[in-house]
Amino acid sequence: MSVSTDSDTRHAAIAMTRREWLRLVGAGAAAAAVPGALRAQAGPRRGGVLRVSASANPSSLDPATGGSGLDHSFLWPIYDTLVEWDYETLQPIPGMAQWRYPDPKTLVLAIRPGIVFHDGTACDAEAVKFNLDRGRGDQRSNIKADLSSIDSVAVTGPLEVTVKLKHPDSALPAILSDRAGMIASPTAIGGLGNEHDRKGVGAGPWKLVSWADNQGVSLVRHDKYWRDDRGFVDGIEIAIMPERATGLRSVIAGQNDLAYQLPPRLVPLIERSKDVELVTGPTLYCRQLYLNLSRGPLADVRVRQAMNFALDREAYVKVAQSGFGEPAYMNLPSSHWAYDPEVAKLYPHDPDKARALLAEAGFKNGLELTAGGYIDPDNVRRGEILMDQLGKVGIRLKFTNGTVPEISAQYFAQEKKFDTLLAAWTGRPDPAMSYGLMYGKDAYFNAGRVEVSAELTELLAKSRESEDLEVRKSVLSRVQRIVMEQALVLPIAFEAEMTAVTKRVAGYRSNLLGKPKYEFVSLSQ
Repeated sequence: MSVSTDSDTRHAAIAMTRREWLRLVGAGAAAAAVPGALRAQAGPRRGGVLRVSASANPSSLDPATGGSGLDHSFLWPIYDTLVEWDYETLQPIPGMAQWRYPDPKTLVLAIRPGIVFHDGTACDAEAVKFNLDRGRGDQRSNIKADLSSIDSVAVTGPLEVTVKLKHPDSALPAILSDRAGMIASPTAIGGLGNEHDRKGVGAGPWKLVSWADNQGVSLVRHDKYWRDDRGFVDGIEIAIMPERATGLRSVIAGQNDLAYQLPPRLVPLIERSKDVELVTGPTLYCRQLYLNLSRGPLADVRVRQAMNFALDREAYVKVAQSGFGEPAYMNLPSSHWAYDPEVAKLYPHDPDKARALLAEAGFKNGLELTAGGYIDPDNVRRGEILMDQLGKVGIRLKFTNGTVPEISAQYFAQEKKFDTLLAAWTGRPDPAMSYGLMYGKDAYFNAGRVEVSAELTELLAKSRESEDLEVRKSVLSRVQRIVMEQALVLPIAFEAEMTAVTKRVAGYRSNLLGKPKYEFVSLSQ
């Protein structure tokens, strides 16, 4: 079985999106926006320290134990992945390993020679097996659902690992381009134990120097990095600046070189700065209300459906996102190859229908739901918009705000404290990953650990059996319909990538996940 997929289909969809992008974001912003790669250059210059403003503290620097989708931009510099993805299509491509399927239930990984962890130990087949087994079985692992199709992992050569599958899984290469494929040093994990959360050791372009909570993360070049076509800067200094306007001002002032995931309201500041440019593009980054189906009124599908009918998504995009992005009627945007336009018609804005469903469910006089939210002003504003929209049909949201790691842990991992969580699904390279991680019975992001139906469980597995995109699209359409008919989530809007960079930055490239990677970045004098 070939490792390739029908990339032409995906590329055509993405290419269309990028051609339309400047029109979608508006003529005013287009003058300042640089879609895709930022400025071609003759050849990257080595050296210098990239200074980055990040809006949230990482939850962990161990890819297996973290719980925030915002961790990736801290993890990617430290850890290489077994499989990588194409920036424009998210199609899997070889990374630390090449792969093949001798048969539909066997995946063979051939690891590239000469890869060395930051602690000087070799990354070989034993190290890869250790990481895959740890991800599947460690009590603290949050990536068990990613690797649930694996039956066994065996070392079949010094640089070869053979993975036996419980059932065919065409999504596994894409899964190994995410957290599950980030390979950490077994020696470091054995020596540090849980402290590896704070002192992560990988084989990526940069190694960790220090992490000061809510202050910053410092990285330095890995001198024995196995590739010479990336990892150009000598170090990366990431400053934690929860207020995104402050982060942008630090770039405008020259204190930092890059600030990412900026709200559209800050675009005028970028336009007025002669030394800063905006990199923007479409993403899978979906702002949504997670729903804990095991709690109170949310156990009733009619309440969840009422919330979806109450939401005015188009108004939200105009007010909260200044028109950047698109309304979200499911967990995939309209540009995605697996998008189903019929499912997108299920929930037009209909307050009267929402009130009727609430009355039918026994909440004629309305109801109150607790909600977790993040403390930065933009998230507080998003919460206010939702409180207003849902409040008009009698659904009162009572928010508790805190930092991203605190609130996310309280909702997903610890007390299961709130009925809902206003956050984002930051996207995954393969749609089967997203649906499995959010709606699988034992998935980390399914806070209530509720199995909606045996059919959904069966379809989630079936969506990963074939490499044929049309076959997969048909199955994923059924998955999407069940998810939205059962109203397992309240998708709100897809956000655009908004990254501000100084003109001394070259080689920065946007991607569909909307999370910055620095592997191709270089700095001018």
